[in-house]
Amino acid sequence: MQLHFIANTLQPGSSGETIPVIDPSDGQVFDHLQRGNAADIDRAVQAARHGYDTAWSKLNAAERGRLLMRLSHKLAEHEAELTALEQRDCGKPTRQARADAMAIARYFEFYAGACDKLHGETIPFLDGYSVLTWREPHGVTGHVIPWNYPMQIFGRSVGGALAAGNVCVVKPAEDACLSLLRVAQLAAECGFPAGTINIVTGYGHEVGDALARHPGIDHISFTGSPRVGTLIQQVAAERHCPVTLELGGKSPQVVFADADLDAAVPAIVNGIVQNAGQTCSAGSRVLIEQSIYEPMLERLGDAFSRLRVGPAAMDLDVGPLIRASQQQRVWDFLSDAQYANIPVVAQGQIVDEAPDSGYYQAPTLLRDVPLDHRLAQEEVFGPVLAAMPFGSEDDAVARANATAFGLAAGVWTRDGGRQLRMARRIRSGQVFINNYGAAGGVELPFGGVKSSGYGREKGLEALIGFTTLKTVAIRHG
Repeated sequence: MQLHFIANTLQPGSSGETIPVIDPSDGQVFDHLQRGNAADIDRAVQAARHGYDTAWSKLNAAERGRLLMRLSHKLAEHEAELTALEQRDCGKPTRQARADAMAIARYFEFYAGACDKLHGETIPFLDGYSVLTWREPHGVTGHVIPWNYPMQIFGRSVGGALAAGNVCVVKPAEDACLSLLRVAQLAAECGFPAGTINIVTGYGHEVGDALARHPGIDHISFTGSPRVGTLIQQVAAERHCPVTLELGGKSPQVVFADADLDAAVPAIVNGIVQNAGQTCSAGSRVLIEQSIYEPMLERLGDAFSRLRVGPAAMDLDVGPLIRASQQQRVWDFLSDAQYANIPVVAQGQIVDEAPDSGYYQAPTLLRDVPLDHRLAQEEVFGPVLAAMPFGSEDDAVARANATAFGLAAGVWTRDGGRQLRMARRIRSGQVFINNYGAAGGVELPFGGVKSSGYGREKGLEALIGFTTLKTVAIRHG
């Protein structure tokens, strides 16, 4: 039985109700969470405010940094434990779960070093005045963490907020709480003051809504769907609470005829099958120059046909989807494709050892996907890649920009001028040239444009969103 983590203690929920924890690899219940409510959020916010006023805000930046570094080392020491929790809770193959455990330690390492690097400025003004700016924390920040990368997104969101001097109230997705509850406990063991990190588990329409509405929350960081992001914004706007939003994508991989296809193919495949395609920045569209369309599809099809899908513990290419409803969502997209006579180029293979009760989906490569079809416009959040040809560079740009999203994009070409032109013209928060995802990259600001949200996490840029600017004008004589 998992409990809330509030003020450095494990606490039962107010309702007495629980939520089952299901292993995506076999569909079986193996634990239970507290079904939190508004009363639990209120307890957490009060604990956070008390912790901020009495302890966290009293620490100087260097002291905060030492605590964050201590936590980074502690997380690295518990890498195997966190990997196992993430693997079973989220259905991630072992190597992917381990990468996430390593990433959260790296995030806290980075933000530990950033704590005392947040500087203000002096501004030239009238004679007899000195004007300066300070970056100050909001105070209590709320964090709604999704289920696809709980540890990584906790690291970049909560890590950045703490580095900027805030304390945090966290609502994880009900499908992926176990690793974050453990991280909070490890933080307490490292000496983080009570109330610095608080976690309340539960459903979004109950706990998430209460967090967004609570008057004691000074800033909200949300990663999730555009629909829920809109609701968060509306609720936050009622009390003028600032938000940072990352709302998914329909990211293109644009492949020109002069590209290094040996390098492009494995990166494009990994960009859609990593975490079973349940990635906001998944490269879910591949736009291929007409002259190499058929040979490129042959290469991609061969790679897809060799992919194997199975239980997380088998550590294959692809694990299960997170839950039954997500599996059904992917099936619905593929049914629509079949109805529209969109050809399947190739599919991976679900291994015989995969239980029928698990939430598996074979990676699927589709070709000639119409630009206006939902497969080319909507986020599937599964291992489904939509391929389409393009003619000119202008056509490639138009197709790349022809969705409501703008989170990430990949461009594959040896032409240096084209690389920069495409990077300028594609409307996206990130453009990767001859790579996709820039492995590691906790230093690289991340966020979107258009329906993919606004604000940035990761890197030093995240500290801007987690602070407010104060201008001080001093008249001296």
